[in-house]
Amino acid sequence: MFLPPRFARRLRSARTWIAFSVLAPVGMLVVSGLMLLDMRRDAWDKASQTSRNLLQVIERDIARNVEIIDLTLQAVQDNLRAPGLGQLDGAMRQLVLFDRAATARDLGVMFVLDEHADIIEDAGASPPRKAHYGDRDYFQAHKANRHLGLFVGQPVVSRLTGERMINFSRRIDKPDGSFGGLVLGSLKLSYFARLFDQIGLGSDGAINLYLRDGTRITRHPYLEADVGVNIAGSRTFDRFVKEGSGSFVETSVRDGVRRLYTFSRVGELPLILNVALSVDEVEAGWRAKAVVIGSVVLVLCGLTVALSLLFGRELQRRGAMQAELVRLSETDTLTGLANRRRFEEAYRRACADAERTGKPLSLLVVDADHFKRYNDLYGHSVGDELLMGLARCLSASIDKPDNLACRVGGEEFVLLLPDTDEDGARRVASEVHAQVRNLAIGAVGIGAGTVTVSIGLASGIADAADLYGHADAALYEAKAGGRNQTRCAAFAYAPVINRQPLRVVGG
Repeated sequence: MFLPPRFARRLRSARTWIAFSVLAPVGMLVVSGLMLLDMRRDAWDKASQTSRNLLQVIERDIARNVEIIDLTLQAVQDNLRAPGLGQLDGAMRQLVLFDRAATARDLGVMFVLDEHADIIEDAGASPPRKAHYGDRDYFQAHKANRHLGLFVGQPVVSRLTGERMINFSRRIDKPDGSFGGLVLGSLKLSYFARLFDQIGLGSDGAINLYLRDGTRITRHPYLEADVGVNIAGSRTFDRFVKEGSGSFVETSVRDGVRRLYTFSRVGELPLILNVALSVDEVEAGWRAKAVVIGSVVLVLCGLTVALSLLFGRELQRRGAMQAELVRLSETDTLTGLANRRRFEEAYRRACADAERTGKPLSLLVVDADHFKRYNDLYGHSVGDELLMGLARCLSASIDKPDNLACRVGGEEFVLLLPDTDEDGARRVASEVHAQVRNLAIGAVGIGAGTVTVSIGLASGIADAADLYGHADAALYEAKAGGRNQTRCAAFAYAPVINRQPLRVVGG
């Protein structure tokens, strides 16, 4: 193909190929970014609309059933004022009182309590069953306040049927206005379970119904231990109460799953309902499509690589320079040990390897005792020489190629010991103490045995990422215990409630 000379020269220009190599990934990022953002937005819009629709359906069903129960309670209140009621026998009185009582398989007990909290009328039995309810929250609430109206009680196990239920009650006043008892109706929690079970929310989806004080009435999927748990004060519930209705993304205080919460009050009742969809499940479909877009990105990346090969030599030279810069950026300039940045990277890798392979990981946090005293007495130059001496002692104490000695700040050092159990770590700690005992700076009269270090040791497998905190705590114990010693954080990998006290390993 014939190309004009001027165009051919530009095509052979390195600057032109550099421009192509920049435009290709830019185009890749723009196209894939816009597509992914639009797809992700669609997925979230669909999830939000689905949540709102489900919430509305559930809220209306619950509000309708509670309204039926409340109308029944008001009817019983009215019937209690019927003339001549007291002269009727028990069966006829039961018929009159509860003639308008709702009946359904999820409706629980319904009865009338007198001012002493004893059942005097029972919709389910004649004569009334015997039970005392003076300790129930609804009885105490109505007795203390005559203006409560409909009161929604805590979820309880019925004393008459043994079933889980939630109670609704209204106060009965005597002619003089004093407390005369209450009428109570209940709704079995099985009603909520059957209602929620009809809804598919994915494996990590959830539906919760709370009282306004934070008490969980029920949850889907149902677990007995969840009933009655109070989550007041959590970030999620505080937003439920503060905002009344809406949606947001938050991590569950119950199981740590990140969810999209859509919530509202149930009518005018002191009930809060939420539908929660797992963020991972909301985005699952979007992620699958993202794989396809990723294939396009790989093609564009291939073009970028092809263009980049034209500059191989230059890239190799720059790569070598970059590697040297990285090495310098990971090295402590005073001691020559690895610095904090390199330690943090190596520590993350070692933790991941330990948790994957099950091999132990140990950590020693070493701190020079009374270092400030040396600095103040002899000056910073001697302090620096002391730090370099300590670095040599630490390097001499480890012999495995994957062990790493680091200076993480000031006079604090860390020895990272992969594939080393507690016994091995204690041997290394003993070697550190032995090496430091030989450290001397003759020019200023610091003799061997003068300089000492305190060491905190932690060793474990599971939850290895928490070793540093345990080792640091052990170091503080070593300091508080008189310095020049090693303290071991026993069973550092176990749950916090099971950890044993720190043990002293002699300096």
